[in-house]
Amino acid sequence: MQLFLKALRNGSAALILAGLLGTASLASAAANTNKPAPAPRQAPAARPAARPAGGGASHGPTGGGASHGPTTGGASTHGPTTGGASTHGPTTGGATTHGPTTGGATTHGPTTGGATTHGPTTGGATTQTHGPTTGGATTHGATTGGTHTTTTGGGTTGGTHTTTTGGGTTGGAHNTTTGGAHTTGGGTAGAHPGGAGAGTHGPAGASHSSIKSGSAPKGSNEHVTKSGSAVRTRPGGKVSDVHDSKRGMDTHHNLGGGRRVSVERHDGSRVVGERGRRGYVERGYSYHGHDFGRRSYFYHGHEYNRFYRGYGFRGLMLNVYAPGSYYGRGFYGWAYNPWAAPIAFGWGWGGNPWYGYYGGYFQPYAVYPSAAFWLTDYIISQDLQAAYAAHQEAGEEAGTPVAAGGQPALTPEVKQMIADEVKNQLALESQEATQNAANQDVDPGSSGIARLLSDGRPHVFVAGGNLDVTDASGQECVVSDGDTLQMQTAPPSDATTANLVVLSSKGKPECQISLTVQIQLTDLQEMQNHMRETIDQGLKDLQDKQGTGGLPAAPASAQAPPAAAQYAAAAPPPEANLAADIQQTDQQSDQSEKEVQAEAPQDSGAPAGAAAAAPAAPASIGLGQTTDQVQSALGAPARIANLGPKVIYYYNGMKVTFKDGKVSDVQ
Repeated sequence: MQLFLKALRNGSAALILAGLLGTASLASAAANTNKPAPAPRQAPAARPAARPAGGGASHGPTGGGASHGPTTGGASTHGPTTGGASTHGPTTGGATTHGPTTGGATTHGPTTGGATTHGPTTGGATTQTHGPTTGGATTHGATTGGTHTTTTGGGTTGGTHTTTTGGGTTGGAHNTTTGGAHTTGGGTAGAHPGGAGAGTHGPAGASHSSIKSGSAPKGSNEHVTKSGSAVRTRPGGKVSDVHDSKRGMDTHHNLGGGRRVSVERHDGSRVVGERGRRGYVERGYSYHGHDFGRRSYFYHGHEYNRFYRGYGFRGLMLNVYAPGSYYGRGFYGWAYNPWAAPIAFGWGWGGNPWYGYYGGYFQPYAVYPSAAFWLTDYIISQDLQAAYAAHQEAGEEAGTPVAAGGQPALTPEVKQMIADEVKNQLALESQEATQNAANQDVDPGSSGIARLLSDGRPHVFVAGGNLDVTDASGQECVVSDGDTLQMQTAPPSDATTANLVVLSSKGKPECQISLTVQIQLTDLQEMQNHMRETIDQGLKDLQDKQGTGGLPAAPASAQAPPAAAQYAAAAPPPEANLAADIQQTDQQSDQSEKEVQAEAPQDSGAPAGAAAAAPAAPASIGLGQTTDQVQSALGAPARIANLGPKVIYYYNGMKVTFKDGKVSDVQ
């Protein structure tokens, strides 16, 4: 018994195997004796996971004549089990991740190669690095041709100047509109064209732009005023972005015709509004010494909250989704594992306009062998409903789907990939639920894309909103709600963007299927956040509706209500004027755009490809400096977070922390 406990605390694979072989029947009891510990500073290198025992990976149903492809990306995660005994034979290579067991004994055969990870244990020494949720860093990679403006918001001496992007233009993502869950940082990192897995390198030696929505596509122009405001236009002359330094406001017009407005308020909060889509107010707060953010969303008359944990990664500040509550392990096991028999389920979409409009893109499964496939259809249907509503309410240009009746653009093979990713997320959340129940802090490095970038496997992402991206040539296109993309190869270790292949889209103006596009890691994190948020919505529906409408009844162990996460209870109070604040932000953007465009020159006369001015030497910030000294050196911060005795100034690529009015930390 002591040997087994020592194995769980120290994380030794050899000791874990020895303990499992000798004392398998004590595994459940031993898990509860582990001591809480901080989470790792660097994201753990999550290894490839083996298929669940008992017949391998689940595959989509074949009812209705559809053929469903095999599980992709190597082996799938071994998720939670809800009871009974199972025996796993020997594996001969690779790493195996086993989800939690909620009953019965499990015996694992010897592993002769690779590492074996048994999740979710409640011990093991880990540490964490936590980036702010209420702000964000901007890391700009070096351009591979063309130019960037070098004005960072402090003003341009002698008036305005213009930067034209040409030649080998920087790639990257522009908007952070992934289902309303937007990047909370100021600007996000740029990218440069490259092969598979290529991304932006740096922050060293990079130029800075006043525009915070990402790198410019080929042929775009940026006009920066002496006040620090800026206007970016697309090759045809249409405005894509407006930065208003006076109001702290940024407006982005995406290729689909939508408009997203973000404003940083003096109290450190942020308001984001998007016509026809959900908006939110975000406030940062601290829990157990870690940075969290609560976003209060408003959509179609309804208010709700979501929570995020800040995580510093590659010089960026990522916001990793943190569930407001967790279910019991029995429920995750029921949702993860195959049901006793496939079931048919009537969604009731037949008379809905969105369903008819996207009939050539999406068809639900005829039967569901497990919750993962039900949740896959739930995710896609929620996204398509949001896309159709934005098209109707805000005039967004909807993709033109292929005619219904043939093979849907979202193929069975791609849906199988989504279902596999859903299972991975279910196993992950089951692990987090166990940690939450043991009063442990969940590691955002293990919960977010840092894990996905380190496990050596392909991963699929589903867009939850309009996201402007560029391909390797710098040409711009858009992905929107329900489009799927695959990261086939992780980017280099210092990259701040990743290359993804478009697996499905709904037609022009959206990116073509098979096109490789660059996406910023901040946007990629928001895509994963979107999937996890929507999965949690679906899990609530599953628990509420289990045993009805064709859904199987959940076992008694899966029917307990979810338990609230402690960090959610520590969040600031709900917004008093949520809808009004979002509406006011949208209205102010109209005036903001007029004023900034009037201030910026309509045509600076700068030739295409003209080089931007050389970046100024970096300012030096030292411990003990006052807020006035820092602002004198760096200018006004992009945003300020007031966290009680601690105040954080966020600059492009830098976070300055003050205690008692003096610099205490610089990152």
